[in-house]
Amino acid sequence: MTSPRSQARRRHPKRTVSRELDEQTELGEVYVRSLMRAQLRLSFVVLGGVGLAVGLLPAVLTLIPSLSWLHIGPLSVTWVLVGTMLYPFLLVVARSYLRAAERVEHDFDELMGRS
Repeated sequence: MTSPRSQARRRHPKRTVSRELDEQTELGEVYVRSLMRAQLRLSFVVLGGVGLAVGLLPAVLTLIPSLSWLHIGPLSVTWVLVGTMLYPFLLVVARSYLRAAERVEHDFDELMGRS
């Protein structure tokens, strides 16, 4: 005699997202591609913003030639702008980029159930 449960539909074990990644299935590849796309999008946004800001600085200094005649101590205002404003700006952008990249990875880890 056979059990009446032998005819019942068998359930397949639930596959977790991290298991999909570990086994390198197509679904796991989709998740990894989405992470890489998010990181690439963030990189392009930051690169575009920095490029625009750094590119506009020489344009502004060229359009306002009177700034080259102004001096703060022994340095012209143009050098002060480049030396004291550009580098802190780049540090703030780098720190912001790092936080945003960590947030993207944290969100991905939450999706994977690792956090």
